[in-house]
Parts: sequence; structure tokens; C-alpha cells
Amino acid sequence: MRKATPILALLIFTLTATVSFSQADADCSIKYNLFKGDYQAKKYDLAYENWMWTMDNCPTLSVNIYKYGIKIAEQRLENASAAEKSAAANLVMRVYNQRLEHYPKDFADIYDKIATFKAEQGESEDEVYTWLEKAFKEDPTEMGSKNIYKYFDIILNKNKDTNPQVVFDTYDQVGDGVEVKREAYSKKIDVINAKDSTTLSAKDKKKRRIYQQILTNLSIVEGGLDAKISEISTCENLIPLNKKYFEEKKNDPVWLKRAVSRMYNKECTDDPFYDTLVEAYVHADPSPQASVFYAGILLKNGETNKAMEYFKKAVDQETDSYKKAKYLLTVGQILSKKGRKSEARTYAYRALKNAPTMGRAYLLVAGMYASSANSCGTDVVSKRMVYVAALNKAIKAKSVDPSISRLANRYIKSYSGNLPSKKDLFVAGIEAGTTHKISCWINETVRVQSKD
Repeated sequence: MRKATPILALLIFTLTATVSFSQADADCSIKYNLFKGDYQAKKYDLAYENWMWTMDNCPTLSVNIYKYGIKIAEQRLENASAAEKSAAANLVMRVYNQRLEHYPKDFADIYDKIATFKAEQGESEDEVYTWLEKAFKEDPTEMGSKNIYKYFDIILNKNKDTNPQVVFDTYDQVGDGVEVKREAYSKKIDVINAKDSTTLSAKDKKKRRIYQQILTNLSIVEGGLDAKISEISTCENLIPLNKKYFEEKKNDPVWLKRAVSRMYNKECTDDPFYDTLVEAYVHADPSPQASVFYAGILLKNGETNKAMEYFKKAVDQETDSYKKAKYLLTVGQILSKKGRKSEARTYAYRALKNAPTMGRAYLLVAGMYASSANSCGTDVVSKRMVYVAALNKAIKAKSVDPSISRLANRYIKSYSGNLPSKKDLFVAGIEAGTTHKISCWINETVRVQSKD
């Protein structure tokens, strides 16, 4: 009988503990659902007490404790008196810190949000930078557009006079992150656009607007970054800097890719060292992108047939449609610079076939049309009608890719100003609205219009 007593005691303890834990779970569930209901009804003050209870007693019940809770905390901060501000700000940080502790999967996103919060609270640049750096090192693709720009701006100001390589490395890392995001959202838009437009759901339309705005923000960031770095990103600076690190980095495919891309984008391709970089890049990483750049120097050196083989090899190597489109567009840009406009247009259209929202491909065609006005026309009107064709492509670029609207608008404004006037059309005996066939390599029919 005495042997049974400890067993009975253990059984009673186990049952009691189980009931206790079950009751605790039930309390957590009740408090959570009460605060969640008030939150969803936007009754944040009413939600506060039950939410705080779950924060204190059930921190791992659901990530929504923090996703919803940050709004409750921010609202209390917004409505806090001067004496309450400090405690309210600490509550916001508690939500972030507790989420990082219990749900360590979204570090970059949370660090990014903390950086924004610190900036809004008037914290020092060094404090804000600390969080931006954490977010960037964790995953730059999770950073907001404004914070990407702010991070680079701080890096630039700290290092442009003493360590420009750090600036360029950061610029390249930021650019890579931006491009990853651009690719992802462009593909999402292409999926929506591929659906029947007449039956497109409101949800898809909303998603598309959101994705397009994200792409627009990324384009704005890119423009801002390019403007910031332009003062030190010149051929005069890039060439000696790349030469300085070449021996150390000549087998590093990442460094070579970035060095080649920088020199290509800044049009430093006539310098013999550019060829040296490209050849090292192809050797270190025989990738599609390396093949495109290598084909470019073959074309520059007059090895046309071999260049076209490499262009074809690069495109055929790539299986991802968006990346394939990027390579096709780069091929088009290279051919355009060499005056091979018809071939360049073919590659631009092939790029669009793989990525229909790649508006820059239309801008490439628009630019080539505009540059051909004098050679594709025999009189004032026929020359100016070439600008109509260029304008149509620029408008199309803006239509398929609203994220480049600012850039496209510059093209549109320029070409619109070069259309024929009503007087020009009257003298030539041509009526607005009729069709006009543009000859030469363009070989396109447009609708006659005037600038006035």
C-alpha cells in the first residue's frame, strides 16, 4: 500500500499540471482572440489590455501578436502626452525586440522598420545607420526603397574621399538587391498581365497597382543612387581603381562582373583595360552575362561572326525568361552602339517576348528611331514623321512599365517637340490622321500627327 502512495501522488501531480497548462493555453487563446477582434474592428484602445496580457504571458502563441501589436503600440505613441512619449516609444521597441526574440525569421525586415522608427524619433544618424547596416547585411532585398537610398548615402558621405572602393562595392550590392526585387515583381506583373483582361479580378488589379508602385520606387532609388555616385563614377576614376585591384581580384567572378558592368554602364568600353577585365571575367565565370560582354569586345575588334556566336551562346544558355530578356536587351544595346540598328531592334523585341513589361527595350527602339530621322526622311515632314514612330515606342514603354515613367516622359517630351507642325503638314499637303509609311530600316507605318 505504501508503494502505491508515490505513484498516486505522481499521477495527481501530472493531472494537475496538465489541467494547469490546458487552462493557461485556454486563457492565452481567449485573450488573443479578444484583442484580435478589437484590433480588426480598429478599436486599438480596447485591444490594448488583452494584447499586453498575451505579450506578457503567451509571447510565442502567434506572430500576429507582433504584427498587429505594432499598430496598437504606434497608435499609443501617436496619442501619448509629452510625459508619456518615452514609455510609448519604449513599447514600440519592445514589440520589435520581442518579435526578433521569438520569431527570428524576418530580421532584415524588422531591422529596416526599426531604422525607420529611429529616424522618425529623431535619433542620431549613427544610431539609424546601425540598424540600416544590420538590415543590409542580413538581406538588402528586404529593405524599403527609402532606407536603401539612405544607407548608400551615408556610406557615400563617409567613404567617397578616403575609400571609394567601399562606395562602389556598396553600390553594386545595393544594385544587385534592387535588381532581385525588380525581377521578382516584374514576373508577378507579367503573370497578372497574361490573364484575360476582361475577367481580371479586383484583387489582381490591386496587386498589380501595388507591384507597379514598388517598381516605380525602385526606379526612383536607382536614379537617385546613380546621381549620387556619378561624381566619382567616371572613367577617370574607375579605370585606375580597377587596375589597382585587378591582380588581387582577377579570379574573383563577382568582383569582375561588377567592375565590367560599371565600366560598361559608364561607357568606358573604348579603353583597352575594359577588354582585359572582360577576358578575365569570361575565364573566371563563363556565364551568359560574361559571354554577352565578351561578344561586345569581339564586335568592337571586328570579329563579327564570332561575336554573334557568343551572343547566341549567351542567350541560349539562360533558361530564366527575365534574365534571358536582360541579356537580349544588353545585346541590343551593344549592337545599337555599333550602328547595327535593325539587328538591335530584333533583340529588343526578343527581350520583350520574354519579359513583356521590360519598357527599356521600347526606349532602346525609340532612341534608335529618333537618331535615324535625318537618314530615314527626305524632307521636313518625312523626317519629322520618324519622331512619331519614336514617340509611339516611348509611350508604349511607359504603358507596359509605369516604373520608368520619369525616364519615358523625358523621351516623350523630346519627341513630341520634334513632330511636324500643322503648317508643315499644310505645306506638304498631308492631313493629320492619315497614314504615313517610314522607309529605310524602320519600315513602319504611323498615323500622321502634329505637335500643335
